[in-house]
Amino acid sequence: MNDTKVILDSLYSEFSQTKYWEIDPIKIPAMFSDPLDIEIAGFFSAIIAWGKRENIVKAAKKLMQLMDYQPYKFITGPKFKWQSCKSFVYRTFKPVDLFFFLDAIRLIYFKYDSFNNFVKIHYDKNNDLIESIRALRDVFLSLPHEQRSEKHVPNPDKNSACKRINLYFRWMVRKNNEGLDFGIWTNIPTSSLYIPLDLHVGIAARELGLLSRKQNDLKSVLELTNNLKKLDPIDPIKYDLALFGYNYYKNKNF
Repeated sequence: MNDTKVILDSLYSEFSQTKYWEIDPIKIPAMFSDPLDIEIAGFFSAIIAWGKRENIVKAAKKLMQLMDYQPYKFITGPKFKWQSCKSFVYRTFKPVDLFFFLDAIRLIYFKYDSFNNFVKIHYDKNNDLIESIRALRDVFLSLPHEQRSEKHVPNPDKNSACKRINLYFRWMVRKNNEGLDFGIWTNIPTSSLYIPLDLHVGIAARELGLLSRKQNDLKSVLELTNNLKKLDPIDPIKYDLALFGYNYYKNKNF
């Protein structure tokens, strides 16, 4: 493990540089200064974070434009203004899915005042962010919706890796000197985060002997996160930057 830590620390030092993240969904919430706007912009940017990074950024920026670059005011204000988003589409995320999400997020803000409060309250039940993900799904599914929209809300009880929600939590909880993650949820420890397991992270983790399972599922998330905690018990998910960057850029000339 010591050799692996040396390798990962070196990769983190390299791939935590902002130059590698100029085209990344994290740049969308970085457009805002109000924590409530950052929460919402970050949530939507993470939720649609599949496919090419350039396309994700373009779509997330378009959505913020449709919200008049005031996502908190847009969601909690008059609902008739939501019609400005009726043309929004990103791959399989259609307007019907977006309006479903807007309703659920509006409910969360009206009841809990912030996304942070909602996540923290459910996290505190057993100091586990998986509980917050379950609670999030429960809120969404409590509202009228089309069944097709459920696929966009991760379900840890179905062994989903919950990659996009874990990515969102990383952005909100981690604070780093490189200026990538936001660290605005200071009441949740970085040690509680789970790895946002995607194709690139999985390939790199298996290559480095950190992950034995072949599937990118919740069991793999738990295995990899536990192994990363052995390397850094306080901030294990900083290595997400190292693993993603290593596999994403290793065959590219940057």
